[in-house]
Formats: sequence, structure tokens, C-alpha cells
Amino acid sequence: MRHVPFFRWVLALGLVLIACSLGLFMAAPGFPELRQVDLTVLDEEPDGACTVRWTDPFELRERDEPYLCDAERDPILKAPNYDMDSGLGWDTGFVVAEGSDKGELYSLEEEGEGDDGRIELSDTLLAGGLLLTVVGIVGGNIRSWSRVIGANPEVIRRARRLSEAAALVAQDHRRAVEAVREALAPLHRELVDRELGRIPVARLQDVAGGRLRTEELEKGGVRTVHDVLDAGAWSLGQFPGVGRRTAEKAVAAARRTADDVGEVMAVGMDADRPEPRTTALLVALRVLVEAGPRARNVAEAGRELAARLELLLTDAAPASGWKMMLDAGREQRRRALAAVAELRLLLDEAERESITQQFAQASVDLLRGPDSDPAGLSAWVDFETRSTEYYSLLAEVAGHSLS
Repeated sequence: MRHVPFFRWVLALGLVLIACSLGLFMAAPGFPELRQVDLTVLDEEPDGACTVRWTDPFELRERDEPYLCDAERDPILKAPNYDMDSGLGWDTGFVVAEGSDKGELYSLEEEGEGDDGRIELSDTLLAGGLLLTVVGIVGGNIRSWSRVIGANPEVIRRARRLSEAAALVAQDHRRAVEAVREALAPLHRELVDRELGRIPVARLQDVAGGRLRTEELEKGGVRTVHDVLDAGAWSLGQFPGVGRRTAEKAVAAARRTADDVGEVMAVGMDADRPEPRTTALLVALRVLVEAGPRARNVAEAGRELAARLELLLTDAAPASGWKMMLDAGREQRRRALAAVAELRLLLDEAERESITQQFAQASVDLLRGPDSDPAGLSAWVDFETRSTEYYSLLAEVAGHSLS
């Protein structure tokens, strides 16, 4: 299951609230340009409602108007304390210095009442938006950090290099074995064909359990098992008195005979009578003989290790980078962390036992080809000194190729 981007939504909501706060603030009308003037308080109520007289600084005339005086100002500024003779008080105020209301009294308390609620809402939205933004950023970073913990690109890279080395040595050994099989195939096939040419067709009756009549085949000129395989079921079915079913039985029996003969026929190598095909086989065998059983064991270990690493690398793929770990689901991260832990153990073991160096040396041994000895003379000389190893290895390769 993929993760829910909770903190991303919290951050988005916080930014939206900040944007709304900014919009409200910008929509609120600004204060006009003002000029401060002295006010003579003609009469005043306890709540500050008063009538004042002031001199218009623009028209230079006295004006009287209702006003909201500062009820909290010092009592000495209020009537009758301010002027005992006239019983008037004093306050200060502002008049508009621009526009159509130029010269009019401007009360900060009265004029600002309509905007106070809007500004207060803007401040509230701003505070909430900042709080959500901080929570979204900090929480998202903490969650992201917790999700990317375990990402280990270096372990993945080392494991891939080890997997490539393991797969390479297995491939080199397989290539050397295939070279032997390719050189062996025509020689083995020639021996089998020669032996099948010596087996009379009548022997197929025993192979078929006595349910095969071969007289008609012999009348048609088919003398040996090799002749049966050469002719094929369709051609044999055209012989008088044979028919399709008899022809198919004869070919099936001939193939079983050929398989049996192939299993027991062994290719020999005679140093006194070398010929090109035998030399090619000997040269191919020498690569494996020189590499020795250790190269075969190393190649087998490489094949098994490469298969194991391939599975672990598949599970550990999200750990190859922080972005992939962020995008991975919970189960994928769990498998990735477990795979990385196992990969680390395998890498430590490979380093302790110098497995990579063993793979590299085995590959070098298996890639030694016949370029330095195109005529195969040194291979024949080597064969004469340790022919048992050559024949043992040939039997092993031939057994696998025939099974």
C-alpha cells in the first residue's frame, strides 16, 4: 500500500491560509493621509462622546462637530480641570489631508471599527497558516527521513559488481564446455553412424519386441539400422508390403538403437594419427584441463551466487536511491531493508574469502584459447603426459551432453 502524503496536504493547507490572510490584508482599505490638530472640547460624556471645536488647517476657519474623544486621557485635560474659567477641555485629533473629505475630522476608533475584524481575521489566518506550514515542513522531513533510512546505493552497486563477476565466470565456463561439445559432436556422430551401419536391420525386431517384420525392408534394399534412419518413415512407407505403421515402428526402433549406441560409444584420440577434428577437440579440452577442477567449482559457485544475488537485488531495488525509497510502499521497503541486510552479509563474506578475485582468476584461466598454438602441437604433447585427465574430462562433458 502506498503512503498517504499527509504532511504534504498539511503544508498545502498552511500555504492556502497564508495566501487568504495576504488577500484579506491587501483588500482592507488603507489609512488616508492625516494631519494632527488640537481640539477644544466643548462638552463631553463619560463614554468619550463629545463636541469639539478646531481650526481647519486648510481653510483656516473654526469648525464644530461631534467627535469621539479619548475617554481614558488624563483627567487634567478634561473640563473643567483644563480651563477653570471657561469649563472647556482639550484633546488632540486628526483631519483628512487629501481627497474630497479634506479638512474633515478622522476618528481612528470609529473609522477603524469596520476594518478591525478583517485585520484580526487576517492575523488569525496568518498565524494558523504559519503553524500548519511549519508542521508540514518539519513533519514531512521527519517522515521522509524515516522512509529513506536504509537506502544504501553503495551496497547495491557492490552487489551488482559481484553478481556480474559471478555470472561472467559461469558464462566463461559454459562457453569452454560448449566448445568441447561442438568439437566432440561430429566425431561422436561419425562413430555412431559407423556402428549403426554395421547393425543389420533384422536387429530392430528385438528392439520392437518382435512386432516388427523387416523382410519387406530388406527386399527394398534397407540392410542396416543406419539405412532406416537415412530413409525415414515416409520413404519406407512407400515400399511394397511395408505401410505407414510398419515404417513408423521401424524408425522409432532405429532411433532407440541409435540412442543406446550413442551412450556407449566413446571418442578416442590417437597421438600417432592426429587429424584436424581430433586436434580441435583436444585443444578445446586443454582449456578445461589447464583450468582444473577448481575452475569448474568456482564457476558452479558463481552460477549459484549470481542466481541468489539476482533475487536479492530485485527486492533491494528501492534501496538504490532515496527517491525510489520515498516512492516505495511499506512492504517494498520492508523487503528492501531485509535484502540489503542479506546483501551486506554476502559482500562481507565475499571480501573475507576473496571470492571476486577467485572469479576473476577462473575467468582468465577459462579464456586461454588456442591462439598461441594453432596447430595443437602443445596440446598433443600435454595429452600424452596426462591422457587420463583428458579422457576423464571428455567422459564428463560427453555424459552431460548426452543426458
